[in-house]
Amino acid sequence: MSDDPTDDLPDDGLPPVPTADRHVPVLLERCVELLAPALQHEGALFVDGTLGMGGHTEAVLRACPQATAVGIDRDPQALALASERLAPFGDRFVPVHAVSDDLPAVLASLTPPRGRADAVLFDLGVSSLQLDEVDRGFAYRTDAPLDMRMDQSTGRTAADVLNTYDARDLAHVLRTFGEEKFARQIARAVVRRRETEPFTTSGPLVELLHDVVPAASQRSGGHPAKRTFQALRIEVNAELSVWSQALTAALSSLAVGGRIVVLSYHSLEDRITKRGLAAGATSTAPPGFPVELPEHRPWLRLLVRGAEQADAAETGANPRAASVRLRAAKRTRATPDQPPATSQRHPRPAPDDQQRQPRGAAMTQMTVGARLGRATAPAFAPRRPGGATAAVACPGPGPRARRAPASWTPPPRAGTRHTGCCACSSSWPR
Repeated sequence: MSDDPTDDLPDDGLPPVPTADRHVPVLLERCVELLAPALQHEGALFVDGTLGMGGHTEAVLRACPQATAVGIDRDPQALALASERLAPFGDRFVPVHAVSDDLPAVLASLTPPRGRADAVLFDLGVSSLQLDEVDRGFAYRTDAPLDMRMDQSTGRTAADVLNTYDARDLAHVLRTFGEEKFARQIARAVVRRRETEPFTTSGPLVELLHDVVPAASQRSGGHPAKRTFQALRIEVNAELSVWSQALTAALSSLAVGGRIVVLSYHSLEDRITKRGLAAGATSTAPPGFPVELPEHRPWLRLLVRGAEQADAAETGANPRAASVRLRAAKRTRATPDQPPATSQRHPRPAPDDQQRQPRGAAMTQMTVGARLGRATAPAFAPRRPGGATAAVACPGPGPRARRAPASWTPPPRAGTRHTGCCACSSSWPR
């Protein structure tokens, strides 16, 4: 898949091109290399959460003869083409029309039901099929209906967004999802233009963007419609919220020893991926604890350093690979609960006496719990109900005891009362 709709479209009137020739999978060999070790056993299950035209799934099925693949896509046309391409694999391939964040329900619907996947792949962004089909409205080099829905059977279109959002909401969409510096000016121009004639095709919108975006920015920042079209596509398909939920669902459905590979094409997607994988690969032990408890240990191991990019040879052969960022991880242990959503911090439990926490306690809970993506001990309160206080056991000696709610029981460990002079005083609220 790709996020760059600037590539030249095929000329009209040409005969249909075979599916395998219409799509060049990005970082194909590297994806197979990372996923294959988890799929070399009988009954292994591979899930392609963004099937597209099936290029990655075909390569995985060839490299892992004992594996079965489930392909998920919200685009019925892509499912049909991929199913035709993967028909030689028979019942080793199962196509499913669904959104990628429905992964747990998809696994439960299989025959027999499956609760865990051994490997999961997400190739985010818009597919080559969607870019190359003029009437889908994803590309801006040809005047086409402003649709941009990945599933054309449901939901609002890009034209609906342009014709119904007020200037403030439209500017927010352009600024947040397209990182457009001139979002406010574009939004105001769109509102003025639609008062005389509503937007139905991409041509008038592209002309408006050429007029509004300063010439200097067009010379240095590429096509003036690139960021606006990206923002509209993300808004129409709710891509970022779906991806945040899909990543959480995939990680919770990944078997121990299973692997996940994600290909992102712009910074917003990659930021969600980076934070989600980093949360699972980071210990949740509070700073200064002398022993890392088993439940605090990381449950993911990152398989690549940072984000990998396509090399010059692949970018030259396939320009749509220029912006790709690959991240991968392996699940190393089971967790008692589902990993929290990557887009929201974990809520803090309320203190027993329902009093507002002092700032230090709130900041500490956020640091060791929410920022790392997992819950820790219940939030501290200044006093127990009735004014009684409790000392928390700690490795260091000293006169000052920490106060905790009655329901919180410190882990058994040797030591005297907490003093504020040892290492853990920096992580516990006073």
